Amino acid sequence: MGKADFLSPKAISNRIKAKGLHKLRWYCQMCQKQCRDENGFKCHCVSESHQRQLLLASENPTKFMDYFSDELKSDFLELLRRRFGTKRVHNNIVYNEYISHREHIHMNSTQWETLTDFTKWLGREGFCKVDETPKGWYIQYIDCDPETIRRQEEQARKKKQELDDEERSARMIEEQVRKGREGKGTDETPLLVSEWEGFEAQREELVIWLADMDVRLTS
Repeated sequence: MGKADFLSPKAISNRIKAKGLHKLRWYCQMCQKQCRDENGFKCHCVSESHQRQLLLASENPTKFMDYFSDELKSDFLELLRRRFGTKRVHNNIVYNEYISHREHIHMNSTQWETLTDFTKWLGREGFCKVDETPKGWYIQYIDCDPETIRRQEEQARKKKQELDDEERSARMIEEQVRKGREGKGTDETPLLVSEWEGFEAQREELVIWLADMDVRLTS
């Protein structure tokens, strides 16, 4: 009999409803309990377990709000990092995916009243880059992982080294041109490309340019 009841259409329907998302106003964040309808929510509010939670919260309301705020921040940023990396994305896209999980922290139990307030706070605290557009707020995760920062710094050093090498090569090319012009039409021997062979390995462009300069100076 019990097995038949378990497989009855009503029992199956109840299990499907229990797995789905329900209305926000029927959710008790303090007890982390989702009620199916208004009647169930009223019954929960007068229950002994709910009253105990209210007494605990009344002793230190800030503690509970801080806890829920920190949970929302951590879960939201983890989702943003894992799903979108450092890509720029609309905050609603991330939030809609976040609230699709049944056990997510509800915004009205945190220190933020709206998603916009939360987005601005993430920007002020340096967790994300945020910007407002006519289509709404966009958000971009800032990766503060030490290994990521180390790689970025290494890439920046390599880029700076390349720019320094290019600048040195440009200065030496200018010097070669100047000396070549001063020596043209005299008995002075033009500078040989071999004098700059150390730079041939660094800049293929420099080798081509010097070869062309040598042809013009000896013609």
